[in-house]
Amino acid sequence: MSNEEEGYDAADVDEELEELEDELDEELETDVDTEADPTEDDEQPAGTTAEDAAAPAETDEEAAEADAEEDEDEPVLDEDVMPDDEADLLIPVEDYLAAGVHIGTQQKTKSMERFIHRVRTDGLYVLDVSQTDDRIRTAASFLSDYQPEQILVASSRQYGRFPAEKFADAVGARARTGRFIPGTLTNPDYDGYIEPDVVVVTDPIGDSQAVKEAITVGIPVIAMCDSNNTTSNVDLVVPTNNKGRKALSVIYWLLANETLDRRGAEPTYALEDFETEL
Repeated sequence: MSNEEEGYDAADVDEELEELEDELDEELETDVDTEADPTEDDEQPAGTTAEDAAAPAETDEEAAEADAEEDEDEPVLDEDVMPDDEADLLIPVEDYLAAGVHIGTQQKTKSMERFIHRVRTDGLYVLDVSQTDDRIRTAASFLSDYQPEQILVASSRQYGRFPAEKFADAVGARARTGRFIPGTLTNPDYDGYIEPDVVVVTDPIGDSQAVKEAITVGIPVIAMCDSNNTTSNVDLVVPTNNKGRKALSVIYWLLANETLDRRGAEPTYALEDFETEL
């Protein structure tokens, strides 16, 4: 029996073939999605939902912290991080390297040039670890001259909050982490108003409100500064990666122990006590 007798014509057959091909293409696409690269599962945090996947992109600060964290996982033992290989450091240079303390950003400011040892082939500036070590000692000596409760440490950065609070607990200082409430140092009518004698901040950019108010009332500022920071409003710079979790833990741990040592107290804290949990 012909196609015409069955009620079909050539156009109908072509149309059905096209529909079948479309269905096959859809099935193939579904199979490909189902058999996605297994590494994707490794990169997606446990418990991630479709809503999480559709969440807004991370902020510049979060992205910088994530980048710093990734750099910490790179091989670092062959890094050239200071001009004097025989420098006497507070901890072995390998420990600084493992924490990524030396890893700067791909930007540098004129005021941070003196703390930069070299630039890597990937464009990241490498901070001079010997100067970091020396500035930790200097900052500790400076802080030891103040009454513990007159020291304020501020940190808005996610990875700086826990070690900053631990530092405050260790040396008896006060901490303001997260958003720094305007008026904390300048408005006596504010319930949270305090009058410290010195302020320590994790990042002059993220902690700009604390730095601004410290300048207004004439309080000296000690700041952890990365290669992209400007230091015009900072009295004492501690050059370091101020975005990485491990780096900030090491810096605050060393600063706490050195401050206690200069007070004549026995430093009893281990690095693990300052490490932020993921």
